[in-house]
Amino acid sequence: MSRPPSSTRQRLINAALELFTSQGVTETTTRQIAELAQVNEVTLFRQFGNKQGLLLAVIEDSAVFTHLSETLRAQVQKTSRLDQALKNYASDRLQALEKIPEVLRSVVGEAGRYTLENRRALGRGVTLANLEVARYLATVIDRENLHPRIRVEKVASLLNEMLFGYLVIELTSEFHELWEDREDFLESLVELFLHGVVSHNELSEPSKPLSTPEHPRVADLPASLVHAILQQAKKQGLRDYAFAYILFSTGITLPEVVALERTSYGADTLTNQINDEHQNLLQITQGAIRQVPVNQWIMGKRYGSYARNPLTQWLKSRNDDQPALFVNDAGEPMSESEFRTAWQGFTSELLTPKSQPLFVEQARQTWCVEMLMRGIDLEDLSILSGWDSNQLQPYARRAREKAAIERALKLDSKGSSKADHKA
Repeated sequence: MSRPPSSTRQRLINAALELFTSQGVTETTTRQIAELAQVNEVTLFRQFGNKQGLLLAVIEDSAVFTHLSETLRAQVQKTSRLDQALKNYASDRLQALEKIPEVLRSVVGEAGRYTLENRRALGRGVTLANLEVARYLATVIDRENLHPRIRVEKVASLLNEMLFGYLVIELTSEFHELWEDREDFLESLVELFLHGVVSHNELSEPSKPLSTPEHPRVADLPASLVHAILQQAKKQGLRDYAFAYILFSTGITLPEVVALERTSYGADTLTNQINDEHQNLLQITQGAIRQVPVNQWIMGKRYGSYARNPLTQWLKSRNDDQPALFVNDAGEPMSESEFRTAWQGFTSELLTPKSQPLFVEQARQTWCVEMLMRGIDLEDLSILSGWDSNQLQPYARRAREKAAIERALKLDSKGSSKADHKA
């Protein structure tokens, strides 16, 4: 008798947590985890990709990262002062981390024995958390008419590092006398951040522009890397290939991908799309309600046709009645966490030109820049992306920068050709 997919996934996470805490992450094998969870080892790989993906899922499931964005969005509506925002976040994260003390001890104690892939998986989780915290803090800082002395992303990073450091000391030592108690630490932390990283606008000189959700730093990816991501996703299977294709061909967000549904469940039906003769249009129902075309061309390369592309192939392979566009191996709608795990699975061996790990949000940024490079104007891109023109300004600047570099290279190439001809 088959078990529901959520039960299978949860049993694997619970089994991994039990073994990780009892014998350490490095010494635990995927076979041991599968046996304890009473599932086939192949199911583990399908669900999480590898042990590193499962480790990240364990940490995410522990409430360290789970629903962090939703929690912070709820908190920010109830918080009007930065001091309270800092204390609320710090207190909540410490409570979440305290629920998995043995895993934290294992992660810290065995870090030197981890593979590069393992460390990258953990690094991605921490970076994603930093981005969410940065958005949270930026909203409160702007609301209070404060100005950061350092970029808000760095503020979030420092905050998370100090919280983790505090807990490591608490878990690994006694009688250190560094602070009286938890409350003493939190109050000192808030004081440090209030007086060290922000100032009132009327009392200070303007500093670097605040990086907020409305003005993110653009981290678009080069064409060669995008194509490599799609090829790696293709190797993982039709579902991952369709997922990567949707990200780079439509620029929609991960929550919007999660919310996508099919209008009917026949084998030849494509999503909740409005189809015309030559183009698939996604109907976005989460966030900004709109229609978005599914581009067949991505970064100069065509991926199939209107009738046959990674998305249509994935849907035609389906034999279930689920309305969700993407389902997991057990036929249930995929969660945002499962999508992130899938992304990590087919990007784990790839790095940016700056040797940084890849994040799913970069697909949307890459799409925005590419659309501008291809000639779309800001008003039209605003309609397709759901962002207003002010939010799109960083992308417009990045597109102009890339266009200027391309023109300069062409001019240099022409000059080189003329010089060779004269020689």
